[in-house]
Amino acid sequence: MEFAVFFQQYGLILLLGALLVFMFWSSRRRMQRQKLEQEQKARQTVPGARVMLQGGLYGTIIAFDPDNLDQPATVEIAPGVEIEVHSQAILRVVTPTDDEPISDAPAIESIDETDAVEPGEPTADAEPGTDPDSDTGSKSA
Repeated sequence: MEFAVFFQQYGLILLLGALLVFMFWSSRRRMQRQKLEQEQKARQTVPGARVMLQGGLYGTIIAFDPDNLDQPATVEIAPGVEIEVHSQAILRVVTPTDDEPISDAPAIESIDETDAVEPGEPTADAEPGTDPDSDTGSKSA
């Protein structure tokens, strides 16, 4: 009976206090995790590292000054094509495991001349006597 009276008087205050402590603890933990991620990114952001920029472009860092973040970083996005970006435009350093799906893309095969179909020539799945390019060809109803 005494517990019910105590909880009725102070229960809401205790619950709010517990939630407040949890919010501060959670916020501090998240800030520590973000700080560790930023430090790890700063260590990995060196010339020669593959990076992904904010716009979704992938490239290789040519020049980057971690001490002066106001100075632009130079990133090579294609052989011989270098761009200057703000240091905060570097979203993340691409690790080899992040890069695997891109390298697993199927290769584009070249078409042999024997397989090539001339324009206007019917394909193997077309019915004989019909021209798929013309609107006046025979159509079945």
